Amino acid sequence: MAARQILTVAETAAADQAAMAAGTPGTVLMERAGTAVADAICARFPTQAATVFCGPGNNGGDGYVAARMLKARGWAAEVRALAEPTTPDARNARGLWDGPVARLGGPARPGLLIDALFGAGLSRPLAGEAADAAQQMSEAAERVVAVDVPSGVSGDTGKPLGPAASAALTVTFQAKKPAHVLEPGRTRCGEVVVAEIGLGATAARLFENGPELWGERLPWPTAASHKHARGRLIVVSGEAWSTGAARLAARSALRIGAGLVTLFSPPEALAVNAAHLEAVMLRPFETDLELEQGAAEVDAAVIGPAAGVSETTLLNVLALARTGAALVLDADAITIFRDDPEELFSVLDRDDVLTPHPGEFERLFPGLLAGSPERITAARRAAERAGAVVLLKGSDTVIASPDGRAAVNVNGSPWLATAGSGDVLAGFIGGLVAQNMESFEAACAAAWIHAECAELHGAGLISEDLPGLAPSVLRRLYEDR
Repeated sequence: MAARQILTVAETAAADQAAMAAGTPGTVLMERAGTAVADAICARFPTQAATVFCGPGNNGGDGYVAARMLKARGWAAEVRALAEPTTPDARNARGLWDGPVARLGGPARPGLLIDALFGAGLSRPLAGEAADAAQQMSEAAERVVAVDVPSGVSGDTGKPLGPAASAALTVTFQAKKPAHVLEPGRTRCGEVVVAEIGLGATAARLFENGPELWGERLPWPTAASHKHARGRLIVVSGEAWSTGAARLAARSALRIGAGLVTLFSPPEALAVNAAHLEAVMLRPFETDLELEQGAAEVDAAVIGPAAGVSETTLLNVLALARTGAALVLDADAITIFRDDPEELFSVLDRDDVLTPHPGEFERLFPGLLAGSPERITAARRAAERAGAVVLLKGSDTVIASPDGRAAVNVNGSPWLATAGSGDVLAGFIGGLVAQNMESFEAACAAAWIHAECAELHGAGLISEDLPGLAPSVLRRLYEDR
């Protein structure tokens, strides 16, 4: 199955134009879109009254078609229009609607509310009756179906431009847009259905994260595999009183398939680490030179979880960068470069992965997140600047490659809001990279698997649970390959 693209408003418009240039009239595309909306509604809701709020553009045209289709299926459909249609296709759809058209204003009647006021291309705040209708729909989201995106939400950023609707169901066309995957738009959209209406093909560099994107390249052992062939990873432990995070990462890397995982430990932390390790191996080191020598033959290294914000961590990162191993830098290994990010960027490779949460992101890339229109642009700019893969954590985690590819994780789980979950994610990424999975795809796969593990467990999850849940997710991916 092909990876699921995420298209910007401009890319969607180009696909629309390509379809018409290839011979499909706009009226046919609108008929397909409105019918898809009606189909999605009928599949999810019992027959009832439905009020369709129609705007003056093509989004409103889709609404007129949906109203006609619902009425033909026995629904008590009513149209309320903000203004007369202003596009030829919308005027055609209005002409085919054989029911009354009322003014938009006034309280909504009981039943479903279908939001066909404005689509993803809206560029200004709603005002007047449109703003009032959007506010009504925001307060009654459980009975709202949006066409394309809830009115008032920017299709390219997911941010409300002013008053904005919310919906239980959103029906969009061809592919999701950033508004469907980025907060707060993602929450405002509710369930998102992507309807195929025959638009032209569009090349995209932004994807919805899922097995379609990376599943074919997950590393699986063969009959000839041995532990050295399945990847050698090291994880750097913190001091004696802060060792748990590194052990979480190490255990996670082993669970996701790395053949050999070694915890490199300061001498004073050896005893506490040894008391908690079994399959993960243990090796002492005292200096950055010893770390560099010990890591000379490994495939990947994870450093940062509870490593300490100290000169020692900085020297250890630089030492690992000299080995040629692919690096996964998390937490303290990111923060330690806050005063001189360029020192870090100068030693990074395209195979390395940075995993900041927004606070850590700000330390390495001051002002970039606030100065970008949304998280996708911020992560892409950061990856380009760092010359490495950047995974920007959040409920809408974004993974970006320095070559411009990006993916948005849409299966994020609220159960991951617990101490140590990021350490597990770093271990998952490191374990996949150690098995020679390309770093961007490894980061995408790890983020998705991480969230699936959390959903498997649900309430009461703590980070120690996550590594043990990975085999169930991996088994499913293996059977589906």
